[in-house]
Amino acid sequence: MNFKINRKSISNIIFVIAIAVLLYPPSREWVMRQIAFAPSVENVESSEKIDTYNWQLKGLNAESINFSELEDKVVFVNFWATWCPPCRAEMPMIQELYNDYKDKVSFVFVTNESWETVEKFYIKNEYNLPSYNSQSLPPKKLTETNSIPATYLIDKEGNILISKTGSANWNSTKVRNLLDKLILE
Repeated sequence: MNFKINRKSISNIIFVIAIAVLLYPPSREWVMRQIAFAPSVENVESSEKIDTYNWQLKGLNAESINFSELEDKVVFVNFWATWCPPCRAEMPMIQELYNDYKDKVSFVFVTNESWETVEKFYIKNEYNLPSYNSQSLPPKKLTETNSIPATYLIDKEGNILISKTGSANWNSTKVRNLLDKLILE
């Protein structure tokens, strides 16, 4: 049997490998992480504003809060789920950001999953992000999409400076510079 490798064979092999990588969840998440960009930032003048801070959140691994407790603070809100590949893809970058900014920025990770499910995921991946279940309706400006992950960065005046659906590189220099600026204001 004479087996020749030609250009067509090589492209077919590469195509099959690419499909396999995209279908296998861990490698798909890795690929998403590699192509994640820093999110776009809105100017304060063109940004939307939170319409209400009245939102009850049941803490899963944090104390339960009313979102109104975070008024006048810089807030990072992320809607996510353990079963969501883009959510899982951005989590390592978010964890790094959280590690450096948890004492200066309020982080709120909202899921509709049980603590048991979230805890298994956190233990497996060594995450410790403060997670909550929504007990009432979130502010309207944070519910304009049903897609996850959906992430919002809110300044001290309630302006939504970042509104991003899908995975992003949250540990970018661009995001860190913005957070540094917002913390000082």
